[in-house]
Amino acid sequence: MNNITVAIAADHAGYILKEELKKYVGDLGYELLDCGTNSQESVDYPDFGKAVAESIIAGRANRGVLICGTGIGISISANRHQGIRAAVCHDMTTARYAREHNDANIIALGSRIIGTSVAKDCLHIFLSTPFENTERHLKRITKLD
Repeated sequence: MNNITVAIAADHAGYILKEELKKYVGDLGYELLDCGTNSQESVDYPDFGKAVAESIIAGRANRGVLICGTGIGISISANRHQGIRAAVCHDMTTARYAREHNDANIIALGSRIIGTSVAKDCLHIFLSTPFENTERHLKRITKLD
């Protein structure tokens, strides 16, 4: 079991993918914090971006996963919070660079853009890739905050 807790949330468009990824996070050995939604009934994505961001800020989770139709809206919502770096990823390369170069703490996925298999690949890379803690990357991340 890893010592990392992963918070996950989705709006109605991402609900089905969220449920698939919840199982996968557990299979990978991570603790899971489900921040909703719990059905395909229409909801507002900013509420769920905020929930995951706040769980990371409060220390209840180390990393986050957000899912909406494109990943864009829900990532914008999370990125409004100090210290949150949510990255929209659509393949393994973007997931790897989000961690290596940007020290992203949330991955945002678009359920209407990528399928379950690609989402799992992205998530695995995101959770297993360390931040490349170099001066040039740290300088840039500091400017974000």
